[in-house]
Amino acid sequence: MAADRDRFSTATRLRALGTQAAERVYRAQNRRMRGPRRSRLTGRAALLVLVLCSLVVALAYPTRQYLSQRAEIAEQRRTVEELRERVEEKRDQKARWQDPAYVERMAREHLLYLRPGEVGYLLPEGTEDHGADRGADGASRSGRSTAPGPADRSWYRHLWDGVDAADRYP
Repeated sequence: MAADRDRFSTATRLRALGTQAAERVYRAQNRRMRGPRRSRLTGRAALLVLVLCSLVVALAYPTRQYLSQRAEIAEQRRTVEELRERVEEKRDQKARWQDPAYVERMAREHLLYLRPGEVGYLLPEGTEDHGADRGADGASRSGRSTAPGPADRSWYRHLWDGVDAADRYP
């Protein structure tokens, strides 16, 4: 019987150790099942991400407006420079028109005005003599075409052509 007791006590001890081990395993499994798995994203991190996203969204529109306004300012500055250049050209042109010799030359060229005592000759279109500009081979030395262009025609010819063109359209 003593042997039974030793065996029983060893078996009892093993059973007790097995039970304890089984309880530990079950407790570990229950902890895993019971508690949700913690994610790496904590509440503070989520709040930080939310604040950063809000800042990006809040600053995106003003930044875009700032950049577009800078581009518009640059374009306006280029326009101002171009207009200043045009103003300078107009001032130069105004100064030229203040000179009586320039006014006379323009009147003689464009309006076909003559000084008293001068005789002017008008040739029909296409019959102008360009012989002085031609070389021995008949080619123009100045490189200009011998056909009359719009600049070679008189102002009144342009006027009548405009009237004729307007007459053709109902």
